[in-house]
Amino acid sequence: MKIQERTGAGAGRSAVPAQPSVGDRLPSPPRERKPALAALAVLLILLGALGATMLVLQVGKRVEVVKVTQDIPPGGRITDQNSSIVMVADDPDINYIKESQLQAIKGYKTVTMIPGGTLPVGEMFAKEPKVPDGKASVGLALKEGQYYADIKNGDRVAAYRVGTSGSSGSDSTDKDSPSSSSGNGLIANALVENVKGDSDATVSTGSKSVTLLVDEGDAAALASASSAGEVALVRIPGN
Repeated sequence: MKIQERTGAGAGRSAVPAQPSVGDRLPSPPRERKPALAALAVLLILLGALGATMLVLQVGKRVEVVKVTQDIPPGGRITDQNSSIVMVADDPDINYIKESQLQAIKGYKTVTMIPGGTLPVGEMFAKEPKVPDGKASVGLALKEGQYYADIKNGDRVAAYRVGTSGSSGSDSTDKDSPSSSSGNGLIANALVENVKGDSDATVSTGSKSVTLLVDEGDAAALASASSAGEVALVRIPGN
């Protein structure tokens, strides 16, 4: 009787098998490692860092170049007074005038107007630029007192006839000169192209050879007055 009762009591129980305990779980399969992808990721990171470094170095490569601080007219020269040195990003496609080339470029003349505040390039200069159309270069032999103390290349000057013999001769000259002024004026506005003194001589006489760039129509009168020693130069406003 007891055996039958136990058997009947167990007949109503579920036949679902009991779950295994935690300690009896099967281990999960190990993750599959991909060393090739890991190496590729590291390589990409290194290439990106290298590219960024090269970009920073390229942008940071700067050079010292010449900057024009004052307007330089055609036929003028770079001097310490009208230039300075600035730092710019290096560009091999632009022919900047490097700081090391400053002394050499002072021996060249401008072939065009160079405004102040710009960075000149080598193509703006020539050893002996051509005289512009309608202009003429006139050489003057001046004694001390016929020019002002600090006359230099690139100055703007007016030329006057001086001396007792110049008054009567200048009347006819002034009528034919479009840029001359009243009185003994020969040239109202001329460019000083070149100034040479006698500093190398044993005994200085104070004389200077000055070349002026003037209108072609004024060249004959200026040369005539210069040959007579009757020309004086005066610096005009704007220098």
